[in-house]
Amino acid sequence: MGGLLKAGTEFELAGYAGLDGPEPDLLLEKLHAQIVVTALDEGEGALPAESLLRCRLRGAPVFEASAFAERAFRRIPIGLLRAEDLVFSDGFRARRADELLKRGLDLSVSAGLTLLAAPLIGLSALLIRLESRGPVFYHQERLGKGGRSFNLTKLRTMRADAEATGAPIWAKQNDDRVTRVGRLLRKTRMDELPQILAVLRGDMSFVGPRPERPFFVAQIKEKVPFYELREVARPGITGWAQVRYPYGASIEDARNKLEYDLYYLKNRSFFLDLTILFHTVRHVLTGRGAR
Repeated sequence: MGGLLKAGTEFELAGYAGLDGPEPDLLLEKLHAQIVVTALDEGEGALPAESLLRCRLRGAPVFEASAFAERAFRRIPIGLLRAEDLVFSDGFRARRADELLKRGLDLSVSAGLTLLAAPLIGLSALLIRLESRGPVFYHQERLGKGGRSFNLTKLRTMRADAEATGAPIWAKQNDDRVTRVGRLLRKTRMDELPQILAVLRGDMSFVGPRPERPFFVAQIKEKVPFYELREVARPGITGWAQVRYPYGASIEDARNKLEYDLYYLKNRSFFLDLTILFHTVRHVLTGRGAR
């Protein structure tokens, strides 16, 4: 149903009033809204543009629903998104200067972390070897920018037979396939350190949408619209979805995380990357989001 949403100053929705009545001007007057958010379902009539204009002239900002959600919640709800919104909106293109700064940050941080991480990776490898048989590292095919595949390397945190059936399996919270050493590595994010090599190669960046396995990407694309938009940028070791949404391993989680990825892709900048890195360090120190 199309309608108007009355919102408080902190973008908390305070009420709803449909526009099915004959006097939307009177409705707007009665609401005394500080912020007006419009929502119109496909196939419904036009919004009362003159009434909304008068509302704006009285000092109440008027937002389209998806724009309001983006500003208020730092995500772009897929249910409110239309293809034409993407065609005519700003964003989804990084400035050349930001791209150069981003790559410079990737290379400089990778070089420094490689030196610092080498002893930690060596110690982790020893602990993995002492606890269980199997390779210290594991390699998986992931999809990156433009849908191109690359090999992602991480320290092994699960049993060597974690996917003995040969079919990919979603990881989950408190996964019983995770070893004791693996649980520690995941909690401290040390299992992610070998991905620095992918950053140095240019397959990944430090900040971006998390790369996913082709098997799961094919499933998600069938059920989640706009998922292919994640492929406009290099995937990242961390990202906006990682610091804003708890770890998840399902189609529904992929849909929810995409809303944060879309916000990042539309608004990406060097400053936003620095903000994400700051929150990532904070999450690592507090153990938040470990699985």
